[in-house]
Amino acid sequence: QVQLVESGGALVQAGGSLRLSCAASGRTFNSYTVGWFRQAPGKEREFVVAIMWTGVVTTYADSVKGRFTISRDNIRNTAYLQMDSLKPEDTAVYYCAARHRSLIGSTTSAGAYGYWGQGTQVTVSS
Repeated sequence: QVQLVESGGALVQAGGSLRLSCAASGRTFNSYTVGWFRQAPGKEREFVVAIMWTGVVTTYADSVKGRFTISRDNIRNTAYLQMDSLKPEDTAVYYCAARHRSLIGSTTSAGAYGYWGQGTQVTVSS
């Protein structure tokens, strides 16, 4: 069982930066892949990026490639999403999610994750 809590969302101007955090409970955080997803108003939840329990990063969504960076600290049981050069189209609620390493299947699908945080709002003004 893993509980996730996101933080770090805010209102920021275009071109600015934010770092989101995803704090996980439990002592087995290092056995979980962590994914970041986002959902803009009126749109479906979309994959942003994931990081495996090994620290290997999956591919980034094209829309964030070169601007966002995922990382994790297994000592602090926390995953991070560094977001630079933010654009108004990055405005969304950002969610982190976790799935145990024993599960197979695509890490880019929201349905593949069994644990979700409550989300944190990121708003980018133009």
